[in-house]
Amino acid sequence: MGKNKLRKFADMAEFANVYQYPFAALEREGFPYRGHWAEQVFHNQNPVVLELGCGKGEYTVGLARRFPERNFIGIDIKGARMWTGAKEALEQNIANAAFLRTSIELIDRFFAPGEVAELWITFPDPQMKKVNKRLTGTRFLTLYRRILAPDAIINLKTDSPFLYTYTRAMAAENALPLLADTADLYGSGIESDVLDIRTHYERQWLARGLTIKYLRFSLPATEAPLREPDIDIEFDTYRSYSRGVLQSPDTFQSPTAQ
Repeated sequence: MGKNKLRKFADMAEFANVYQYPFAALEREGFPYRGHWAEQVFHNQNPVVLELGCGKGEYTVGLARRFPERNFIGIDIKGARMWTGAKEALEQNIANAAFLRTSIELIDRFFAPGEVAELWITFPDPQMKKVNKRLTGTRFLTLYRRILAPDAIINLKTDSPFLYTYTRAMAAENALPLLADTADLYGSGIESDVLDIRTHYERQWLARGLTIKYLRFSLPATEAPLREPDIDIEFDTYRSYSRGVLQSPDTFQSPTAQ
């Protein structure tokens, strides 16, 4: 492991806005702030919003800066990446941004039922061959239900035609209300400071000619099991090779945006 990464891990252990909890302690005694993030971590009563797979934390910090009346928590398993956003939030005194280093599969160990008001899923791996690892698949949506408030909102930003098409089909199959839907966010005419936050990788993808897709949908609180859509979706060709290989826009025919 390089010295720079080791230094970042050492910093993360000292950052007041970063939470890293050993799995053994989690199993033995549970997470002390579960159900009390707003009151005990942020010292307010504001809604809690999560960014899943936050990477460098650019979106978490950007959202927190724009919405001081909400609390934002970036979640990722890779601490060296998260260090960037955590450090920026500390240096700029952004008190409503925090970071949790854990696997997304464990989020119900850290958040209580109804504690989370909204989710952002920003540019996840589409997991084209592994449906149970897709962050918008039935496995994870069922997990999110355990922590989300009734009719909470889920936002997806992706450069993947595959994941966009799959998630649209998931919403249709399970009658999840679609609140926004576009296959070309920056060509759609949608105006929003939130949607205009652009991560480092998003800027790279836009420079390569890729369009950014965006879905916003509600996840009603119900006991009804979620169903996977019965649909064949063409794999993203550019993800079959190096990230530097550009998929031709002509290979993707987007559904009509709602």
